[in-house]
Formats: sequence, structure tokens, C-alpha cells
Amino acid sequence: MDQRVQSQAPGAAAPATRFVVPVHGMTCASCVAHVEKALKGVAGVSAVAVNLATESAAIETPPLDADARRGALAALRSAIVEAGYEVPTQKIRLAIEGMTCASCVARVEKALAEVPGVLAASVNLASESATVELVSGTASARDLVRAVTAAGYEATPPQAQAAPARDDRLGLLKRDAILALALSAPLAAPMLLALAGIHVMPPAWLQWLLATPVQFWCARRFYAAAWKALRARTGNMDLLVSLGTLAAYGLSLYLWLGQDRHGHLYFEAAAIVIALVLFGRWLEARAKRQTSEAIRLLGELRPTNARVLRDGFEQVVPLDEVRVGDIVIALPGERIAVDGLLRAGTTAVDESMLTGEGLPVDRQPGDKVTGGALNTTGRIEIETTAVGAETVLARIIRLVETAQAAKAPIQRLVDRVAAVFVPVVVAIAAVTVLGWLLAGATFETALIHAVSVLVIACPCALGLATPTAIIAGTGVAAKNGILIRDAEALETARSVRVVAFDKTGTLTEGKPRVVAAHGHDLLDGREVLALAAAVSAGSTHPLASAVRAALDAHAEIAPRRAAAHKTLAGRGASARLLDDQGQATQVELLFGNRRLMQEIGLPLDADEHHAREFEAEGRTVSWLAERTPDGVHLLGLVAFGDEPKPGARAAVQRLNRLGIDTTMLSGDSAAAAAHVARALGLAHFEAGVLPREKSARVQALKQGGRVVAMVGDGINDAPALAAADVGIAMGSGTDVAIEAAGITLMRGDPRLVADAIEISRATVRKIRQNLFWAFFYNVVGIPLAALGLLSPVIAGAAMAFSSVSVVTNALLLRRFRSPPAES
Repeated sequence: MDQRVQSQAPGAAAPATRFVVPVHGMTCASCVAHVEKALKGVAGVSAVAVNLATESAAIETPPLDADARRGALAALRSAIVEAGYEVPTQKIRLAIEGMTCASCVARVEKALAEVPGVLAASVNLASESATVELVSGTASARDLVRAVTAAGYEATPPQAQAAPARDDRLGLLKRDAILALALSAPLAAPMLLALAGIHVMPPAWLQWLLATPVQFWCARRFYAAAWKALRARTGNMDLLVSLGTLAAYGLSLYLWLGQDRHGHLYFEAAAIVIALVLFGRWLEARAKRQTSEAIRLLGELRPTNARVLRDGFEQVVPLDEVRVGDIVIALPGERIAVDGLLRAGTTAVDESMLTGEGLPVDRQPGDKVTGGALNTTGRIEIETTAVGAETVLARIIRLVETAQAAKAPIQRLVDRVAAVFVPVVVAIAAVTVLGWLLAGATFETALIHAVSVLVIACPCALGLATPTAIIAGTGVAAKNGILIRDAEALETARSVRVVAFDKTGTLTEGKPRVVAAHGHDLLDGREVLALAAAVSAGSTHPLASAVRAALDAHAEIAPRRAAAHKTLAGRGASARLLDDQGQATQVELLFGNRRLMQEIGLPLDADEHHAREFEAEGRTVSWLAERTPDGVHLLGLVAFGDEPKPGARAAVQRLNRLGIDTTMLSGDSAAAAAHVARALGLAHFEAGVLPREKSARVQALKQGGRVVAMVGDGINDAPALAAADVGIAMGSGTDVAIEAAGITLMRGDPRLVADAIEISRATVRKIRQNLFWAFFYNVVGIPLAALGLLSPVIAGAAMAFSSVSVVTNALLLRRFRSPPAES
């Protein structure tokens, strides 16, 4: 997409703004006309030309500034999408260096948003990263890096920023902090001794000698960042520290070299403030690294090499060279390199870092294994099914990174404050000087109070309050087997008041087994099973799989064959019965629930008492019928058993203790659903709910403003997961369900639902606590400093402590532990 404003001669009218937007999905001239009509309907559009050959649309509008261009681009994209076509977009992540406070975040976001083609930019101070969404084929990563550089910061793609480089920066910060503290200690000692009534002070030349290296060597990073901010016509925390300490240092030089050679100097104030700020920055950097250790630890699970079987020989190759279909070997004690199917060998696999499951899980040939898991006991051979970005581990890392880079809705208030914070603080410092001078104070006194104002102001705490808590919260969730897709899901989950569970596979094992097959009239139960298996041959439904497994377990039962299989969503399946020669007969077999039998008009009275007996025991009943030219006839029924998961009852009880109502949505009969509900302690349930009806039931639960979470695992749960305020998918379920959910549970334990909600509540509490303290420091500290009640040294200490305390408070989230399982 090209987006530019033409140059103009002085005095000429401003040129039109031109957009060139890629449009995918057009196939003919009618598509072109449709897109043109949609774009002309956007307010402000003066001309449109759509080109089918280049799959693009050129649009002109009156002259627009940067903010208006972004809004116009979003409106144009929406118009194209609503017309039924696609504007391809991409996301680019950048690592950002040089940010120190919320004002820096606002500046970088503004710089990125002004790049033509950018739809949205989100910058995270805690993870020092930026996520940019832009129209494909427009700006490149290089364009974004240039924009960040022009704003006074440094940007690189994340993969280009190695961990050793980050360690080196942390080491340099630690060295400068220790040097500054060592040089400042002799200057701080007289202040401490004065509290004990001992008044000593080093000579002025010694104060200058100690303070100067701190001011111009240790603090050099502040000046570099402040200069970049000034060149970009903005402000940040480094500018405040630079102005404050240079003012104190310059005033001390003036007093020492001027007329009052024996008066009080402020070298110690400048040096100690710099030392404390550097020490606080170092502690903050260490703590920020700890908050994001979940990503680092997940990344370390990925081996760099793999042992591959090729031409009958084992070869160790780089992981990037492994392809789908390769046989990969894992020895005891090694990390499994790829996702795949176990083809040879048996073992126990430790998946604790991926799923939070504490005990190793046995794996047999045919079972799935996940890259990054630890092979604990046996030598195994794995057929590779996914590599690189398609592996479960890569998807987990991607989800966690996305969640940690996102902004919670509560962050919007901080962004508005950060946009004006530094200019307001500088203005307050100027007013402080004028106010004290008008009150009759000396210039020295007025300036020192202004220095206190500049030094105590802390936009860092504001910028760190929300992202550090989100990073820590999503990190601890990942360690417990809970993947949170974005910050909005994390924040919304705390308000959940109703949790609706799917039954099969969510509250129950999802592995039904045939417990009985009953034939109607003179038909034998074994024949019913054979016919039911013939209908089920074309289905992947768990009940169909159970029927086939039951037939396989009875070798004495002769199998039957069928063709023209059809799946009847939410009701069952049908097929055409074949004779012994494989020819189609006139018999259509129908196998499904009571609703299907009602649809075909088949009375069930004859076997109703058998069905009710099974359902009273919590069994699921499926009916078998045939449709012939003579009509429909009942052949029998099959009863299935599916046991509740071991932790299901404890999960319901824990949610109830948290003040959350629970309900179950089941497509099963009322009697079978009631039996499961009683076993799990569910006070509410709905039975006979078709897949397409689940989303409507979720919407009904939301009446009265209640926040609803839906927990499911299957394709048919995806609409309900999307309809809920918070969709929670079992990681053992389908990809469709996982994609529709805001939260994914990496193991099929319903107790993780309560864990996710508790982590959400704890994280939002930390965000609010952090924001309270961040605002408290500034709202209380700045007026006290302006009134002369805080010295620069105390102000510097308070400012450093504010950032460290915010990050440390967020780190307390790492102490979260899921309650032990109840026996």
C-alpha cells in the first residue's frame, strides 16, 4: 500500500492525500465495481480507482494530517472487508532499546503509528517490545526501525537481539550503579552523621572530585536519552533527571567558584540522586527480566539439534533441517525435538513445562508426543508431524508473547497521563522557582526545590505498573498450563460470574464406551452393534468411535457394511446398508439421539423403559432405526458410559466457593445430563442443546450484565466460546475450539478454570495496586517537593523506590500456587 502527500509550491493549495490499498478476493469486473462503490461510500473520499490486474485500489481524499490518515486508512479497510473482500495485514514485532518511562512508550507508539500503512502500534515498556499491525506490502521492518530511530530510540527485530547482548547491558548498568554508589558514599556519610549530631563535610574540592565522575560518566546514559528526546521534540524521565542533577551540580559550581566559597554545596545531592536512580534502574531491569522468565524458560525447551534416522543411520542435524515425515530419535534424558507420533519404543514423558502436569505421562506407539517435553525412560522413535513455527511449543511461545505484549483496557488512562506528564512536570518546576522567588527566597533555595520536583517525578512507575503485572500474570499462568491469548481476556476473566461447561470431553473423560446393546423385537443385541458400527464408519464422533471399538472387541460378531454416510449435526448419522456382495440395498440406517427419531416420526414407546433405565444411571442412549420403502422401523438402542473426570467435582466446588455460578450445556437427554449434574454437584444444567443452540444459551446467560465464561473442547463448541465474554478451551480439544477461545487449558483438567480466574483476579489486583502507588508517588511527592518539604536526595530515593516497588509487587504473582487436589 502506498500512502503519500504530494509536495507543493509555497502558497499553493494543499495536495490530496493518496492511498493505494491491496485488495484480495476480486475475480471479475463486478467485484471491481462493488469495491469502488464501497470505497466511495466512505466519508471524505473524493476519487477511487480499483485495478483488478494489480489487485489494488487507489483512493484520494482531501489533505489529511498523520492522525487523520490513520483513521481514514482504518475506515477504508473496514469498507473493503464489509464488502466481502480482504485487505491483507501483517504483524511485525520489534525489540526497543532506550525506553525508560511511560512518556517514552507514548513517543514510540506515535512514531510507529505515523508510518504509512500502519493500522495500530502497541509498545510495552516491561518487555521492551513493540507490536505493529500494518497493511501487507506497505512498510517494512526497516521503515519501522527508521521511525523509532528518528524518535530517539533504537529498534531491532527480536531475533536479532541476542540474550547475551541484554546480559551485557544489565552488566554495564550494574557496574555504573556500583561505581556511582561507591563515589557517592563519602558524600552521603556526612548527611547520616548529621542525624547523630556529628557535623563534618569534605572540602569542596573533594566533593567536586567525587561528584564529577558520577555526573558525567555514570550518568552519561541519561544525557544521551535526554538529547534524543529533545531532538524528537518530546520529553522523558531521563530529561527530568538530567535537568535536575545538572541544575544541582551547576549551582554547586557557581557557589564554590563564586562569592560564597564556604556556603553549603549540593554536589552530594546530584551524585546521590544519580547513584540511587542507577541502582533503581538496575534492580528494575533485573526484576523485569524475572517477570518475563516464562518466555525464556519456554524457549530453552527447544533443542538446537535433533537425532534423525536417515538411510538406516542416526545423524545429528540442526533442528531447522528436520522435515515433516522424518524419523527423530530421542534417548532417555533428552528433550524431544519435534511434534510427532511415537512409532517405536515406550517411555514416560515429562510435559510439566508445557502443561503444568507434575507427573510424567506414559506414551505408547501411536501416541502423540510434543516437542520440548522430556523423554525420561526409554529410547523412542518419532515420526515428525510438525516443525518450526507449527509445533505446539512454538504456538505456546507465540501466544504468551502476544498476551504479554498486549495492553489491558485499564492502560488507556495511563497512556493519556503519560502523553502530557513530562511537560507538566517541567512547568511545575518552573512555577516552583517563580513561586519561591516571589515569596522572598534566594535563587539557590528556589532552584533546589525545583530540582526536587524534577527528580521525584516518576513516569517510569506509571509505565511499568500494568505491563509488569500482565507479564508476570501470563507467565505464571503458562507455568500452570494456562495460556492466555491477550490482556483483555486476562482482565475480563476476573469479572466472570457464570461458568458454562460443555459435558462430553470437558466435565467427562470424553472417552465413551458401549455398556449395552439392546435389540428391538427379535433382533439380537450383537446385530444391533454390527449395524450401528456400519453407520458409524464414516464418523469421527466419540460415540461412533466407541461403537467401532466395541465391535472390534467382539471378534465373534460378523461386521456389516454401509455406504453413502452422512453426518446429521447434533442428531447422529445415516448410511445406506450394503448386502453381502457390496451392493446398495433399499435400507437406510439411522443411528442417533431421541431428536433424530422424532424427526423421522418413529415412536419409541416399545423400548422407552429400557432407555429410561440406562439414562437414570447416567448413560447416553443412541437409537438405531431403518428406513425402507415400507416405512421406518425401530431396530434397537445402544447405551454408552462416559465417566466424569477425576477433578470435575472439585472444579465445580471451587468455582462455587469463588462466588461463581456453574451450569452445564449438554446435547444429551435430560435424565443422563441430570445424573452427571448430580454427581458433580451442579445445581443447574440444560439438556438436549444442539451445537447451534449453545451460543444462544450463552447469550441468555449474559442477561442482566453477568460476565459469562464458556468451557469446551470440540468444533461444535467454537460458536459458544466466541459468544462468551471469556472462551476457555481445553488444550486436548480441537484447534477450532482453541482458536475461538481467549484462554486455553493445556491439559484437560477442569480445575484449571478456577486457576485461570484466580490468576486473572490476582493480576488485576496487582495492576490496580501498582497504578495506585504510581499515581500516589507523583500526586503526593510533587507537591511536597514544590513546597520545599523534600530534599533532592530524598526525592531521588523515592523516585527510584517507586519503580522498584511496582516491579517487585508484580513479581509477587509468581508465588501463585494451585490448591492441591482433593482426595
